[in-house]
Amino acid sequence: MTDFRNGMRADAIDSACAGPWIKAKISEGQGQCAEAKDLPGSRVAVRQSTDPTGPALIFTRDEFAAFLTGAKAGEFDHLGAIV
Repeated sequence: MTDFRNGMRADAIDSACAGPWIKAKISEGQGQCAEAKDLPGSRVAVRQSTDPTGPALIFTRDEFAAFLTGAKAGEFDHLGAIV
């Protein structure tokens, strides 16, 4: 198993782990979004779609689930607000 770590190049994850990067359908054609990828060991990688070779953040599945639960509950809505 590869030693996946925060800040590693996202393309290094591609060469070590099969499967697609997934992004929200709503962002199709806009060119700006985060993408997530399932990793071995119950982990999830997240990268910026406009920088596919840039750094990735690595989360445990529990950490990622907690973030998604908070996002669904609107806890981060203020971060996407247009001012």
